[in-house]
Amino acid sequence: MWKFDFPWMFLLLPVPLLVWWFVPAWRTTTSAIRMPFFHEMAQAAGEEPAPGGVRLRRNILQRLMTPLLWALVVTAAAKPVFVEPPVTHDEPARDLMLAIDLSQSMSTRDFIDPATGERMDRLTAVKGVVKDFVAKRKGDRIGVVVFGEAAYPQAPLTLDHDSVLLLLDQMQIGMAGPRTAIGDAIGLTVKLMDKSQAQEKVLILLTDGNDTSSAIPPERAADIAKNHKLVIHTIGIGDPSATGEDKVDLDALKQISTITGGESFHALGNPQELADVYTTLDKMTPEKVTRETYRPQRDFFWIPLALGLLILTLYHSLALLIAVLRAPGQEQVKGAAHGN
Repeated sequence: MWKFDFPWMFLLLPVPLLVWWFVPAWRTTTSAIRMPFFHEMAQAAGEEPAPGGVRLRRNILQRLMTPLLWALVVTAAAKPVFVEPPVTHDEPARDLMLAIDLSQSMSTRDFIDPATGERMDRLTAVKGVVKDFVAKRKGDRIGVVVFGEAAYPQAPLTLDHDSVLLLLDQMQIGMAGPRTAIGDAIGLTVKLMDKSQAQEKVLILLTDGNDTSSAIPPERAADIAKNHKLVIHTIGIGDPSATGEDKVDLDALKQISTITGGESFHALGNPQELADVYTTLDKMTPEKVTRETYRPQRDFFWIPLALGLLILTLYHSLALLIAVLRAPGQEQVKGAAHGN
């Protein structure tokens, strides 16, 4: 689509006509000597006197070229541009971090594989469910934090979900230490998402135990997360009736979620039950995408300028050529007149 950035410049088109009509012509007077026998002198010298006054000689090309050049200059000043089709760029509207417990208790084989009926450890069940969840979140930036005795970033926030899945496969039980640091995992997530410009920031925290080694209490970490507009959903997959490290503190997890405006869930022994939790979370945090649209445009003001310059160059080149061709003939006429 063509358009002019400054269409009001076309109001300048009639300016030369207005100047010609309303501005008086420039005139000047000079001293002269009146000679009654001027024509006789000119005839004796073989010259033809010019008519009185000085006049600019104009030809038809000049009369056509002058308004055309003015129109081209005004057109260039109006800045013609070509607007190309719109370009749409999708930006994620949500940053989603997954915090996964890798403490020693995640090796407990209390999940039943629905396909084979065999028992599998908790981390294997979690990996399978989380992979499906990540595959559905195509429009979100996703990152992974792992925690045990301390918390560590496993995958940065990224739209490269294939890399996230690869790093999920590499997670091993105990790689972050045997104990559980829930508060540190929340604190690390807050730090990693502090500079995020996303409209929503969400943390899904999964653990099968209770906090035993955090430098910062989970409730205090939840308050900090709330101040940074981070919503935390918690999933407990441990046994609340167990003792010690293996006991999942559902009340503490619920308190964390309540403080930040999230939800708390509990799943135990059945991968499908855990998958249902992630399905619920998927519905609670629907995928959002911010679309940025712009239309590139290219400037073409140089075309009328180049065309005007070309016309002017051709005209003067033609005038120079005609003058050169006429020069020998004029010399011959003058020589013949003087010979007479």
